[in-house]
Amino acid sequence: MSEPKELSPSFEPTAQDSQSDLPEGWLQVQSMDLDAQGVARKPDGKVIFIDGALPFELVTANTHRKKNNWEQASLVAIHRESSQRVRPGCPHFGLHAGACGGCKMQHLHVGAQVAVKQRVLEDNLWHLGKVKAQTMLRPIEGPSWGYRYRARLSVRHVIKKGQVLIGFHERKSRYVADMQQCPVLPPHVDAMLMPLRALIAGMDARDTCPQIELACGDTVTALVLRHLEPLSADDLARLRAFAAEHHVQWWLQPKGPDTVKLLDEGGELLSYALPDFGITMPFKPTDFTQVNPHINRVLVSRALRLLDVQPHERVIDWFCGLGNFTLPLATQAREVLGIEGSEALVARSRENYALNQAVAPDHKALAATDFVARNLFEMTPEMLVADGSADKWLVDPPREGAFALAKALADIEQARIGAEGAGPLPTGAEGWAPPKRIVYVSCNPATLARDAGLLVHLAGYRCTAAGMVNMFPHTAHVESMAVFERD
Repeated sequence: MSEPKELSPSFEPTAQDSQSDLPEGWLQVQSMDLDAQGVARKPDGKVIFIDGALPFELVTANTHRKKNNWEQASLVAIHRESSQRVRPGCPHFGLHAGACGGCKMQHLHVGAQVAVKQRVLEDNLWHLGKVKAQTMLRPIEGPSWGYRYRARLSVRHVIKKGQVLIGFHERKSRYVADMQQCPVLPPHVDAMLMPLRALIAGMDARDTCPQIELACGDTVTALVLRHLEPLSADDLARLRAFAAEHHVQWWLQPKGPDTVKLLDEGGELLSYALPDFGITMPFKPTDFTQVNPHINRVLVSRALRLLDVQPHERVIDWFCGLGNFTLPLATQAREVLGIEGSEALVARSRENYALNQAVAPDHKALAATDFVARNLFEMTPEMLVADGSADKWLVDPPREGAFALAKALADIEQARIGAEGAGPLPTGAEGWAPPKRIVYVSCNPATLARDAGLLVHLAGYRCTAAGMVNMFPHTAHVESMAVFERD
């Protein structure tokens, strides 16, 4: 396990206590780390990470892991409680045995969660990338409950308990939590948990169905059943009866994600809308889509507003996926190129473009748009030049970030200015121009900060704005976006 990382506090204490003035064994919690643990220092200065503690609380804790420079501990007692501590909204959240590990911050007021995550973004940008945004954007927030339209639920038939468990894993455990409810799931799915348990318990395949994947569209709820053995006729009948009663769409997955298919063909398409742009996005339940559709709509609108695409401009959407940003961009630009690593997602993007182009009014026809499949983790300056100049970029990478892309851009700039140690300009780069503006949407502030460092210090950009996006309330996950302008 890697060392926990400390971050600065995001709200000020009403009073600061000197550790030396506290009763023996008491600790003053100073901040939170990236795993939602309280961070304190022992009298000898050693850092201690405390599960369940919040900034500026006075606590006692029980150490269960010691290293030379730090310790990990569990909360034993709170002697002065934070004003930001709240009662968790789910009975399965907590530090008790069997507690669900799906959420980590339900004990912290949602407004304070947002403040902590905003500070995580700022700290990462500065400490990892030596970048400070000129403007901090207002955080994007949405519903804090019932928001999780995608989830991967583990299924276990526990013979000793005589029941089937369906849900997330217990905290720091491989066991499935005994979840009877889950208020971060949409209410109709939350209400379905116990009936799902009863369904699987009554199936012949109860021991060979390890997972149910949830994907909710605007009007369709899809459930993907992973099954290790062929399902009996009786089990298929049970699934159909459940679908009729609970208004869900069953998909079956006998092997890898490419084997997923509808139990019964026909019915309504799984899709979500981006009403600000008149776009509808069909998708398969195993395709990547954002967990929180309420936030996604605002995220897309803000990203395009910040990019400020003009009708004469060409735009590249890197890591385009299904076209979540590409198709809205095509309502504004002259030409759009979407680049994605997955051939399957590129094919789906083309289908979605054709569908939306077919229903668009003549005066709102989508711009000429092409989609290309390419490994974006192996980008080179030569490949970048071959894609042609673009006025603006939208970058939306996975957690690994867009290092190869940022480095290729930086290498071209360093070659152009004749920096010491720089390589030669790629063939054709003389007539190639870097984008004037980049909007980078990130699901990992550490890789965003790393890439921002390249863009600012080597590629000739300023970070004009950055802000967090609370895509996953009650978790320590930090989504964010940043804007880079060419100097």
